[in-house]
Amino acid sequence: MVKKIKFSKIAISSTSNDKRVGLIASQIYEILENKECKIFHDDTLNRLNKSLNSEYRNKKYILNNCELIIAIGGDGTILNCSRKYGSQGLPILGINLGKLGFLSDIAPKDLTNDLLEVIKGNFIKDSRFFLSTKINNNKEFLALNEVVIHSGAIAQMIEFDLFINGDFVYRQKADGIIINTPTGSTAYSLSGGGPIVHPALDAITILPMFPQSLSTSPLIVDSSSTICIELISKKTKAMLSFDSHDNLSFKEGELIKITKSDSPLILIHPKGHNFFQSCRDKLGWSSNIIKTNE
Repeated sequence: MVKKIKFSKIAISSTSNDKRVGLIASQIYEILENKECKIFHDDTLNRLNKSLNSEYRNKKYILNNCELIIAIGGDGTILNCSRKYGSQGLPILGINLGKLGFLSDIAPKDLTNDLLEVIKGNFIKDSRFFLSTKINNNKEFLALNEVVIHSGAIAQMIEFDLFINGDFVYRQKADGIIINTPTGSTAYSLSGGGPIVHPALDAITILPMFPQSLSTSPLIVDSSSTICIELISKKTKAMLSFDSHDNLSFKEGELIKITKSDSPLILIHPKGHNFFQSCRDKLGWSSNIIKTNE
């Protein structure tokens, strides 16, 4: 008896400028077509329209009809797909053309075997969460990695108050502050000296950037926490960014409210995916360890 495939309607997306995108997209089409899947691509691949056999569909169609989206590129492509599709409930599978690629973990050389296994249902489902940010309880902005509040200028500090669940934590002078998810702990926060947090943990990290203090350390709180930041610098404005997108300015007296979003993200990994293996491969951790049999 032939096992029924898990995903039969699949879309492809990529914001990468890598020259291999067209080749990988065509390879994906051939693999999936042989399994009688319906394959589409979104507007990010319209530039390759002449070389693609898949059909173009808009965002609304993909969200309403597809069961999986395949993101070709690095983590930047995954972040784009996460905001565009993942936040609406569509699972994402990443093909890694980048350097680190903590979110997109199928290498081009493993594409055929791993993709066939995934569509047959042999995969690991990985649930992540977004951060939801509002300024004065207005429009919501989502971030999968981090929310960054910074001065927007070189070598210029801002002063702010930090509150968690309504409790005053501290007043700080710093270049800024990073609020990140476990997913973001291997991104910008890592370069700022933040801790690596396992993605299974339901936690949020708060990391001041170059604080004017000798005793400030990263703070890890439960993901159910409500984090509020209020700018108190009268002479300067500050900037807000979400996964390095949507840079917004805000000023003294405006309240930044950050919480865990109600919309989860589902990442699809091939069988055998392991977070610590990814850390060894991508961060240069020692791999001279004897593998034990479980």
